[in-house]
Amino acid sequence: MNIVDKIEQESLKSDIPEFKAGDTLRIHQKIKEGDKQRIQIFEGVVIAKRGSNIRFSFTVRKNSYGVGVEKTFLAHSPLIEKIEFVYSGKVRRAKLYYLRDKTGKDAKIERRDLFNTKGKADKAKKADAAAQI
Repeated sequence: MNIVDKIEQESLKSDIPEFKAGDTLRIHQKIKEGDKQRIQIFEGVVIAKRGSNIRFSFTVRKNSYGVGVEKTFLAHSPLIEKIEFVYSGKVRRAKLYYLRDKTGKDAKIERRDLFNTKGKADKAKKADAAAQI
């Protein structure tokens, strides 16, 4: 392993959650304004992931007052305080660039955790009832 690889391994963050395109994330980013520093939260849908290791980046899109806003984040940047996973979305593409052309309800992505939740709960109740007999 050469020196560059060692430096990259030292600066990798370990607290980045697993996510994919379509998932909703909440990114806490450090913003420096003059002498003051604050944390700004950006919540939106991941539309693209690219790179690996230290060069890993992802693009997040949200609608703010009717205007689409996209930000590209370097995942291992020291300016990223925290990345929170909010929920998973049901999509069948790796890149969701088609969301740029959509507006309103067309731009919404269905939540994956809302599917079959009733069926899973019913199966769990039936399994508990069968176990008690």
